[in-house]
Amino acid sequence: MSDQEVELVKMVVNQDVCIGAGQCEMLEEETFLVDDDTVVAGVIGTGLLPMDRAQKVIGACPTQAISISAGDSGSAEEE
Repeated sequence: MSDQEVELVKMVVNQDVCIGAGQCEMLEEETFLVDDDTVVAGVIGTGLLPMDRAQKVIGACPTQAISISAGDSGSAEEE
């Protein structure tokens, strides 16, 4: 991986553990959405984040409901 590439990881939410605190949505609003009816977060869009941002969201979740999907990562060239 060169300096111009960013490791992307696929995010997942364990909806049985999520309490809808909204920290994930606040940090990454294009990746997470808390459903107004169920008050549970879900992944929207591609669900891909750079590793550093993924780790920040994982650390912010009060119930540890967010994780990185095993085997679903890649890289993207920075512009």
